[in-house]
Order: sequence, then structure tokens, then C-alpha cells
Amino acid sequence: MEKPLILVTNDDGITAPGLRSLIGVMKEIGEVVVVAPDSPQSGMGHAITIDSTLYSKQVIIDQEEGAPLEYSCSGTPADCVKLALQELLDRKPDICVSGINHGSNASINVIYSGTMSAAIEAGIEGIPAIGFSLCDYSWEADFEHTSKSIKKIVTEALLHGIPKGTVLNVNFPKTDKEPNGIKVCRQARANWREQFDKRTSPTGKDYYWLSGEFELLDKGQDTDEWALSQGYVSVVPTQFDLTAHHAIPQVNNWCLNE
Repeated sequence: MEKPLILVTNDDGITAPGLRSLIGVMKEIGEVVVVAPDSPQSGMGHAITIDSTLYSKQVIIDQEEGAPLEYSCSGTPADCVKLALQELLDRKPDICVSGINHGSNASINVIYSGTMSAAIEAGIEGIPAIGFSLCDYSWEADFEHTSKSIKKIVTEALLHGIPKGTVLNVNFPKTDKEPNGIKVCRQARANWREQFDKRTSPTGKDYYWLSGEFELLDKGQDTDEWALSQGYVSVVPTQFDLTAHHAIPQVNNWCLNE
């Protein structure tokens, strides 16, 4: 039987340790093609390149026999998926996996995530897609304990499919041991209490560093943040139809057509 074709991408860049770890797991499952940014693109969300040229080239990073075909791309994570599907792949992938991100994409972080936006871009095109993240921002983060769960989740997704209009947002707790298990969750209500650190350059120009504190507003024990705090892998089915269906009747009562 033909092996499943797996498109692998990320937002931390093609040399990121998290991506290299994910590639290693995917090679055990199917045929892998990598299309990833040539430099870090964290926090890009679903940005795409429309006002400048886009470049891509084949690269060789893995020197081992049986290494996957890899391309670097000058654009965003969403660009990488678009380019892969339209230009670089010779057939439609069976699944797209994005990550492993260096840092959490749980709760409100999913809104800003380039990792998840790459997965969403694949989902929009009807391809089963999963974003993987580890709650450790260090470049030297240990991804070893993620492999078993990633293989299980991807294998199950290939076997059963992912519901239409949905991608999976998977986050791993920061730990040095195997997770306690996998929990299917809802996204926790949370936000960032942000502030800007204003400074002045040697030439007298003002500049700013964005900083802030994460604020969890949800005490539920069925959320991604709760699962991660208890040492579980969180899996949140995430939709890209942003319609607030529950609000339609209320807005209809505004008498907008009078």
C-alpha cells in the first residue's frame, strides 16, 4: 500500500529543533515532505505575503539515508502551506502537521499562532491538519516525551479522519517525563494583560518592547489549560468558521432592515 503523504511545516523556522523532532516521528508513519519558513515566524498568525516576492528552495539538512524532501520558504507559515499545495507537491497530502512549536498555543494563544495558522490553512483546503506545541519556549527544549503521543494522535487521525471544518490544536506540558495521558478539551478563556516597555535609542528615537502577563479567566476542569496543569496532553478541536452562531438571533433583533 502507498504510504500516506505527510506535509510538515512550522513557524519557528526550518532548522528549529521542534520541527526536526516532528519530522523524525512522521518518518515512522509515512512519506514526508517539509515546507517551512527560512527564518522564525512566530506570532504571525494567518498572515500571507501579497506585496512582495516569495522565494523557495530545496535544502538538505538531514544527511541520513532516507531523509525527506525539504524546502525552505521566505514567507509565513500560511504561505508555506499554500506554496506546498499549489507548486511543490505532486499530489495532495493525506495530512498536514505543524510544529512542534517552542511555546504554548493553548487558550487565547491560538489566535496569534503561526503554527496553528499553517494547520488551519491546510484545513481550509480540506486536508486533515494538526498543530503541535510544547509549553517550553527554550530552543534547547526536550521534545523526547512528545513522540509517543504525537504518533498516536496522527495515526488515529489518518485512520478515522478529522471532522470537516476542524483542525486539532495539540499542546504538551513542560515536563521531563511522559505525559499522564491525552485529554480532549475546550479552549480556556484567557487573555494577555499587555504593556509596552518604552525605551529610547542612542539616536533619540523611541522604541517599544511588548511584554505582559498571561491571565487565566477560566476555572473549568475541561479546558486545555487545566489539562496541561495536570500533566496531560491537551487536544482542542478548533474550527475556522468564525461565525458566532449563537449571536445571530440577538443581532437580528436590532431591526437593521428597517
